[in-house]
Amino acid sequence: MVARNRTGVDVDTDVEGVEQEVSTGSLPGWDRVEELVHAAHERYRDHAGGTVADYIPVLAEADPAWFGVCVAESGGAVHAVGDADVEFSVQSISKAFVYALVCEEHGHERVLERVGVDNTGLAFNSVMAVELHDGHPRNPMVNAGALATTALVPGGSPAEQWETVRTGLSRFAGRQLELDGVVYRSESATNMRNKAIARLLESYGRIETDPLEVVDVYTRQCSLRVTARDLAVMGATLADGGVNPLTGERVVSAQVCRDTLAVLASTGLYERSGEWLFEIGLPAKSGVAGGIVAVAPGKGAIGTFSPPLDPAGNSVRGQRATAYLSRALGLNLFASSVHVPERTERGS
Repeated sequence: MVARNRTGVDVDTDVEGVEQEVSTGSLPGWDRVEELVHAAHERYRDHAGGTVADYIPVLAEADPAWFGVCVAESGGAVHAVGDADVEFSVQSISKAFVYALVCEEHGHERVLERVGVDNTGLAFNSVMAVELHDGHPRNPMVNAGALATTALVPGGSPAEQWETVRTGLSRFAGRQLELDGVVYRSESATNMRNKAIARLLESYGRIETDPLEVVDVYTRQCSLRVTARDLAVMGATLADGGVNPLTGERVVSAQVCRDTLAVLASTGLYERSGEWLFEIGLPAKSGVAGGIVAVAPGKGAIGTFSPPLDPAGNSVRGQRATAYLSRALGLNLFASSVHVPERTERGS
């Protein structure tokens, strides 16, 4: 059966029982990956571009020299160099993994109806993007969509929702993640715009619970402490069809991974998403504390950490290291080479 979804695209909805083929590949050998991760760090560690975020006061205290790079393979190997184990707040990177948890709970269609998948072309905290589309958040990677997504987290109370988020993201990371109380309090004192967006979504019926409680859970999720190593493992879980490559635990389904990576490819770097995909060719998500996670389906993921950001809020060193590794490791989803098949006799 073919149905037309709300965007006007014809989609085949009758796929039960059809085995889906997946595009996978393999990374170079362990030594080569290790060599290239070290080379990426060496190449960009002294790059001085960018500015540390200060609109959340505590983030301004970050050391601009911090720089960590990690690659986690879908088979479980981990390659880390530099400040890959320095903890920082996950910030907007949490949006991707909370979206995955919500899709796992509610399913493809319900989440798509509540939160779209199209880029806004506007800033991540735009109010105009909500108003222009009759209160429908355009995607879960901007703040309006992330708030609508967090509102769907299962739990009978905000405390239960928060624990669902914390334990869920911990399962992605393969270790217990904890709240950074200093970051949480700093963000809570300055998140008036998110409160306004949540109230606006409530007026359109997109948030059905207390919008200020939703903002509080969202602020907590952004304040979880992670490392570049954690980001790589979390990304590798999405790359491995939802199974954590270190713990062997299934966190979400392969279908949820597909949905999440598709959204990241089109919206993960906000208004720079098209340029990122054009230059680097990987689904990715950034955060204003300086983290980036980029995912190569079937192969693994890159996690980077460096606080200085470009004007769009993306880590400068992290982008450069990710671009280098995408090319050097053959991760770009759109890269291919000529395939010359062997000649065979007709009918053989």
